[in-house]
Amino acid sequence: MINIEENLKRKLESCAAGIRNQRSSNVFEERYYIGPEDLYVKNYIRSKPIAVFNPGALEKNGMLHVFPRLIFDYYKYTSSVGAISLDIEKVIKGKINQPIETEIILWPQHLWEFLGCEDARVSLNDDNLYMLYTGKGYFYGENNKLTRRDVLGFAEFTDTYELKRRGYFKISNGNEDFFPVSNKDSAFINIDGNDATMLIRIEVQDTLACWRARADMETLTLNAESIEPVLLPEKWEHKVGWSTNTVKISDNEYLVGWHAVLKDNLSYKNGLALVDKDGKLLAISDYLLFPTGLNEEYGDRAMVIFGDGLVLYNDYLLWIGGVSDYCIGIFIARLEDVMKELKPYSNH
Repeated sequence: MINIEENLKRKLESCAAGIRNQRSSNVFEERYYIGPEDLYVKNYIRSKPIAVFNPGALEKNGMLHVFPRLIFDYYKYTSSVGAISLDIEKVIKGKINQPIETEIILWPQHLWEFLGCEDARVSLNDDNLYMLYTGKGYFYGENNKLTRRDVLGFAEFTDTYELKRRGYFKISNGNEDFFPVSNKDSAFINIDGNDATMLIRIEVQDTLACWRARADMETLTLNAESIEPVLLPEKWEHKVGWSTNTVKISDNEYLVGWHAVLKDNLSYKNGLALVDKDGKLLAISDYLLFPTGLNEEYGDRAMVIFGDGLVLYNDYLLWIGGVSDYCIGIFIARLEDVMKELKPYSNH
């Protein structure tokens, strides 16, 4: 009987790239920014972060709720997750009043996230907030050696951001548990009780690609047999991953952002995909969002727009992401303009 990792390798080898082109078109023309100096953290002694980026986001009752990654020092570079609320109508018009009141709602408390809670993706499940994030930390490996590992963290909050539970996902087939070298950049498609369909990004055979899976939310277990590859790096890319939460646009269509790191200059570029309720690919774009100019290209990590929030409001699509690892970018386009860029994919 082959193990989980070997089975995933075989699935990866059966999936082909070559479905995207290198064409780039920045369709998110309206762009606004929130820098660390714009924030006031109300529940922490250090009230001013030095970097604020890679935020998750959602809209509820006309308010845009943003969940940024916060950094307060460069010595250890340990991340927490904050919460911000903004009037979405004002945001669309570029009217963002400062200072922006922020509170930290998630910070490292366990060995598996000891080095930081990073890059939140959020969604609502009834009245509760579900958050996926990268737990950057350690585990005790062979010979009880403290070993680095990134895991797919999960946190559940009430509507007032009281933490109800937290943990991290494992991959299991019932006989074996498997933790890939990297498991992050993931999103929920649908949640029905304890059953969830998800988009995940795991490292298999030194390849960072986009996958789909089913999960048990009670045990935080990804069903190994359900995991299937969806999107592979093209020949000019180092890696790909899911960038944002999913946005439901019809009964069986979900919009989600993805990102790629290019080989020629290590820049991050982003596109959109349309998937069905099981995570099967329906349509895909080329690059629709990428850094341009001084403010977007130059930061703590150059040439990055990354993650993490996708919000549909009326006919506006807002991509709320991190800019070069130092500030938040709010990128706005008309939904119809975005949908024109998607090409049908039929080999699913």
